[in-house]
Amino acid sequence: MAQHDHSSDMGHTSSGAKESGQSAFAAIAEIVGILKDDPTTDWSRVDIETLRQHLIDMELVTIGADVSTERTPQGAIFSVTGNERTLRGIMAMVPTHAPFLEGETGWDVLVTEVEGGVLMRVEGNPAQIQALGFIGLMTIGAHHQEHHLMMAKGNVVH
Repeated sequence: MAQHDHSSDMGHTSSGAKESGQSAFAAIAEIVGILKDDPTTDWSRVDIETLRQHLIDMELVTIGADVSTERTPQGAIFSVTGNERTLRGIMAMVPTHAPFLEGETGWDVLVTEVEGGVLMRVEGNPAQIQALGFIGLMTIGAHHQEHHLMMAKGNVVH
């Protein structure tokens, strides 16, 4: 097998690998690095396990939730359900994300708990809402990184 210099591949340098290998692990490693570099970190409050559980919720909602979409003239209604563990993630994430989505877009977002999950009605720009779909809408807003840091510091929990 031929070897070659990967120093220009994806911004990596010849000093070694940069990627932590898995996205949740990489997110945790990033937060740990920030905490270690911050001399004001109160280590008695740091809670990396809560962050890990939240990242599990994110993973399960992303790949484990069953989502059906009803297109409406104003946007869409998403039925989001899942097994018991995925349902915990749905209930922790979807209702708490609605205000961020509203604030970022100006759209109307209503989340209603139903048997086995939630209904999320989003009204605003129908073409954009329908094109993004449920998981695309869940990514809107640059609050995730700060939320993860605050959670790791023991300040924010769903």
